[in-house]
Amino acid sequence: MSNELDYLSHHVASGRLSRRDFLGRAAALGVSATFANTLISGAARAQGPVKGGLLKAGMVGGAATDSLDPATWASQVPYTFGRCWGEQMLEISPTGDIEPRLAEEYTASDDAKTWTFKIRKGVTFHNGKELTPQDIVATLERHADANSKSAALPFLQEFDSIKVDGGNVVITLKESNADLPYVVADYHLMIQPNGGKDDPTAGIGTGPYKMVINEPGVRHVGELQKGYWGSDLRGHADQIEIVVINDATARTGALQSGQVSMINRVEPKIVDLIKNVPGVTIRNVAGKGHYVFIAHCNTAPFDNNDLRLALKYAVDRQDMVDKILRGYGSIGNDMPVTKAYPLFAEDIEQRAFDPDKAAFHYKKSGHSGPVVLRTSDVAFPGALDAAQLYQQSAAKAGITLEVKREPGDGYWSEVWNKQPFSMSYWTGRPTQDQVYSIAYLSKAEWNDTRFQRSDFDKLILDARKELDQAKRRELYRAAGVMLRDEGGVIVPMFNDYIDATNDKVGGWVDNPNSELMGGHALTKCWVVA
Repeated sequence: MSNELDYLSHHVASGRLSRRDFLGRAAALGVSATFANTLISGAARAQGPVKGGLLKAGMVGGAATDSLDPATWASQVPYTFGRCWGEQMLEISPTGDIEPRLAEEYTASDDAKTWTFKIRKGVTFHNGKELTPQDIVATLERHADANSKSAALPFLQEFDSIKVDGGNVVITLKESNADLPYVVADYHLMIQPNGGKDDPTAGIGTGPYKMVINEPGVRHVGELQKGYWGSDLRGHADQIEIVVINDATARTGALQSGQVSMINRVEPKIVDLIKNVPGVTIRNVAGKGHYVFIAHCNTAPFDNNDLRLALKYAVDRQDMVDKILRGYGSIGNDMPVTKAYPLFAEDIEQRAFDPDKAAFHYKKSGHSGPVVLRTSDVAFPGALDAAQLYQQSAAKAGITLEVKREPGDGYWSEVWNKQPFSMSYWTGRPTQDQVYSIAYLSKAEWNDTRFQRSDFDKLILDARKELDQAKRRELYRAAGVMLRDEGGVIVPMFNDYIDATNDKVGGWVDNPNSELMGGHALTKCWVVA
């Protein structure tokens, strides 16, 4: 039976047999649909990339306010489209390792203060200009400017100098940082001609696809860049397209009808239904992403830590994981890190739902009246249901949550990081330094909880330069406990990434860094005939 299935799966990969017919024959042999789809995926990878065609994604996470400026990317559509036209010096692999892109290799001094990056030659921007080390330096300078508003700014403030040395870029740090390769691999640091200083919104990069249509909140189209330097590993389709479909039902319908070949953020509550749709495969992978309720620590009534503690104890985390994630995730502990991160301290006590403690802190805060929580169906899959569950559990502690539903279009520009209590999500970051630096350092552009503590900042900065791993672990533990007990972030759950593809997609590889293969699905997958 095994040889017959292998033979048939390779016929599917080569286009000589439909996926539906294969699944029918597999079922007749007593093989589950999940295992059969795994065989097809493996056969497709073994068959090798197929060149040509249109690869189309339907995605939530796009709005009319989206920009092509990498410094501003805050949601999945601009991030994913950006990976199609742009590239960084280095990338993070599905296994969490550093991989070369525009930098062929790198070396560090013994004290991890001076880093030298050898820049790849023969790479051309979409406007015909050849990539130079000066473009790398200009890109880093733009994002490191205190007035840049770049989300990568917190990582770059420790740079002392950025210089060109022949074909190399040399970065000298104020303090040691063993994680610097992960810093320059940040997705905001897409290399642009002259660093994007002339026009950061031009959408010109070195990636496999040249931007040809950019309609924020509607659709984005890229055409294969002739002569792309990395065509052996990515850029298989002739054209890629992202259609913004923020409504979950419409997005799923578009996949089922064949209007798109892949979608992101399948809601857990419909996963079992989607699994039974012929020709559709669920792609889920555990990662570091987490769903959050965010309160501004500098805005009343959330400037009172007793109220923040009341709101934290009022969340029934397990109930939320069971009913919202349906097993595709795990409970959170009001900090953005879990055991998935190296140097995580597993002895930190897990916070549990406790109506009595919530009521105690609520009374102590002196607040009365409803607490307004803003949300939207684009905040994360099942966000509206999660808000209702939170409302119900808080009521058991005598806390009245008033849930205000906001429009999806404009949520990321008008609600998130502006309103004092709202719902959101984070994709996580490769290291603890990055996840804390991007959103919790006092001067971070994306400090969406307005948590501003110099003692917390010192812990993170000290950990960044500490090369003794045991000492570093203790610093991160102290930072985690401080944020858990005094911060404005409520982390009820860590989510799996759940995407789905149809039988026209080949080459899929699970990637725990983010949705849609870490944002690389359109560049690394191919169209199955």
